[in-house]
Amino acid sequence: MSQSLLSGIRVLDLTNVLAGPFCTLHLALLGAEVIKIENPKDGDLARKLGIVPELNEQLMGTSFLAQNANKKSVTLNTKSPEGKEIFKKLVKTADVLVENFRPDVMGRLGLGWDVLKEINPRLVYCAISGFGQTGPDAFKPAYDQIIQGLSGEMAVNGDERLHPLRAGFPVCDTVGGLNGAFGIMAALYHRERTGEGQFIDVAMLDSIMPLMGWVAANLLIGHQQPVLMGNDNFTAAPSGTFRTQDGYINIAANKQEQWEAVCDVLGVPGLKTDPRFQKRDVRKKHRGELTPLLEAKLAERGTREWVDLLNAKNVPSGEILSLEDALRQPQIRHRQTLKQVPVEGIGTVPLFGLTAKFEKTPGDITAPPPRLAAHTAEVLATVGVSAEELATLKSKGIV
Repeated sequence: MSQSLLSGIRVLDLTNVLAGPFCTLHLALLGAEVIKIENPKDGDLARKLGIVPELNEQLMGTSFLAQNANKKSVTLNTKSPEGKEIFKKLVKTADVLVENFRPDVMGRLGLGWDVLKEINPRLVYCAISGFGQTGPDAFKPAYDQIIQGLSGEMAVNGDERLHPLRAGFPVCDTVGGLNGAFGIMAALYHRERTGEGQFIDVAMLDSIMPLMGWVAANLLIGHQQPVLMGNDNFTAAPSGTFRTQDGYINIAANKQEQWEAVCDVLGVPGLKTDPRFQKRDVRKKHRGELTPLLEAKLAERGTREWVDLLNAKNVPSGEILSLEDALRQPQIRHRQTLKQVPVEGIGTVPLFGLTAKFEKTPGDITAPPPRLAAHTAEVLATVGVSAEELATLKSKGIV
């Protein structure tokens, strides 16, 4: 039986909602012991977020279920003196701490990096925030949509009719979380070699911008402003979305030989020698003339048939699936991207597992998202809190 990659690594997870929990989910899927430190009243805000009111009332909302598998839940009021002392004991036992508060929150609690590194010099402390720990905007509030707008991401989406346009999912939150997980893994590697922990400052605004690298390079190096092209790909033509007999198809003929194969499959070989379309950069300038010519031929067959014909000639092409169909497609089932996870009191729910497939240390969902405070007694016992002390803490509302 293979050992989990992060077996023996204890993570204190003070995060809420999405960016932070998405980060720690990946650590949990890799086998780390991720302990969510939640407020005793109602825990992570995501517990009340989702479209199923009954689950929100149970503090197990769909938003919470989506990114909290494999974690333990401990309630602790870190504003109280007793809570602070217990938290510091937990820090002594921890390898990683992740939080996504505004930059001043942990410091005002007396639990900032300057304090915690004295308690545990091997600690890897990752702070995820909208704008980072320093700078003129550091203390501004931030949600995903705010960062989408400030990053320029919304400005490069859509076309002249629909603009600006946000991504249909919280891309800045999730990328910020992935960046945090990447940073933590790198810091743990450094610690293996040197024995020293460190502070990691992750900003959602920083994290999203490199994802626009090609678009940004065209502006920064080529001095060309982004052009709103909707579903077309600015790097090549024909590369984008095209109408077929029964819907739409994505075709990405990014190489010259792929373009020539498109002409052959569609039965328009004359376009290969048309001076408007013969060369790649010229073809891009004339895409407005090219698309109707291609769509006239694509209208003769259905999407699925064209996909098979084009892929057979090594032209990347595909259907444009609904989210429901995308989640059910055979490739996703084969890859086991989703796993059916039994959650007590709710039933079996499909959750995303680890999408990186490790040969020797595979990650997996081994436990459902936790009920609030489900592991308080178990975890606090590891730092010497007895059953009697726990009862006293509960009576005071500290846990």
